[in-house]
Amino acid sequence: MDINLSSKRALVCGSSQGIGRACAIELANLGASVTLFSRNQSKLDSVKSELCTEQGQQHQVLVADFAQPDEVNRVILEDVAANGGYDILINNTGGPAPGPASTTDVSAFLEAFNLHLVTNHHLVQALLPAMKEKQFGRIINVISTSVKQPIPGLGVSNTIRGAVASWSKTLANELGPFGITVNNVLPGATATSRLDAIISGKAKKQNISIEQATINEKAQIPMRRFAAPEEFAAAAAFLASPAAGYITGINLPVDGGRTSCL
Repeated sequence: MDINLSSKRALVCGSSQGIGRACAIELANLGASVTLFSRNQSKLDSVKSELCTEQGQQHQVLVADFAQPDEVNRVILEDVAANGGYDILINNTGGPAPGPASTTDVSAFLEAFNLHLVTNHHLVQALLPAMKEKQFGRIINVISTSVKQPIPGLGVSNTIRGAVASWSKTLANELGPFGITVNNVLPGATATSRLDAIISGKAKKQNISIEQATINEKAQIPMRRFAAPEEFAAAAAFLASPAAGYITGINLPVDGGRTSCL
């Protein structure tokens, strides 16, 4: 099975921490040259120092605020013009704030749409010419299991993640003839700082200890534990590899079986 990425360049968004960081490390371990992209220069520099360079990879850092799509577009276009295109794109950024859809201001939906779909689209359009020329590309969107089963209390996220999933499926159909695959990977409860914040919020709301809230969360997962970011990264890395060349247009949950639908 060919999962060697030694000749590939990968752009990994939201790679200063959590799932994005784990994906960047895994792709580098498989031989890819990785460009880290988020808004925090110092954190990105720290992650860059962790990346494997045993196979002569050239890693770099790009900085922009993903809440500003025009800024992201400018930075990536300048990078591609100076350094060439990419073979792999991992779209990943933090989720919208929690809350019910019915009482959320319209501005929150517009902000999330820009943060997730519009920014993703700018990146895809910037990278497509090189992918089409090579007849190879891997576009992987980190979204949410809410595209299969809406999550209570995440009104904006449920809405926007669903839009990204449909956008992705549409792209998969359009780009298949060029050897470009487009897939979504759906994280479940993963041991990151975001999960810590979610559990802390639930503990406060339910007036229970963080320990009890953690137990309650794990009880809803058939595997009775949280995922390590590295486990998510392994799934994303497989989809980024040559071995996954005939897999496109799918939503892949990495959730320990928590999502109740097929």
